[in-house]
Amino acid sequence: MDFTSMTNVRELLAAGGPILIILILLSVYSISVILERYFRIRRAINYSRRLITYCRQHLPSGSYTKMEEACRKDAVKNTPAGVLISRLCKERKRSQADLEKIAQGIIDFELSRLQKRLSILGTLGSITPFIGLFGTVIGVMHAFKDLASTTQAAGGASVVAAGIAEALVNTAAGLFVAIPAVIAYNYFLSKTLYFSEELDSFAQDFIYADKF
Repeated sequence: MDFTSMTNVRELLAAGGPILIILILLSVYSISVILERYFRIRRAINYSRRLITYCRQHLPSGSYTKMEEACRKDAVKNTPAGVLISRLCKERKRSQADLEKIAQGIIDFELSRLQKRLSILGTLGSITPFIGLFGTVIGVMHAFKDLASTTQAAGGASVVAAGIAEALVNTAAGLFVAIPAVIAYNYFLSKTLYFSEELDSFAQDFIYADKF
């Protein structure tokens, strides 16, 4: 980064003030949550789908031992499908009603694990525009204060420029944090809910395998 770029960054931070620094920190935190959830959810779903595909092939023959062996592999044993299938195999002699309750409980718990920290993204997406708006209000207040204190009528535009810049920078920063957070929140939420339907579909196939 050259000297001019460094100067521009300093000017930007000076224009935004403390509110901009808060928004930058929130942006870094938001990005870290998005990346962590992306890789966590992607890994869990991809491995679970492979396991479901494998176990579905053995449902007609009732090869529960092979399913349990597959669930014990390190790559999949802690995935949602690994936990679900392993438990269903162990409890397979219980009634279908009991198995349905067991499966639903596991699916709900695993779904909550996948959706962990999504509330953070939802909260950031909701509050950061208001934080930016707060910075905007402060910037406008500073602009009018500076305008009121000046005695040079011709210098009005230059006097309020700094305050207006502060207002605009914070508004943009608030939206910059909020938009990716909201997009990520909705994406992860829809992806995990759809995946829970896949788990439920396999659980139903497992429980009622002997009916087909």
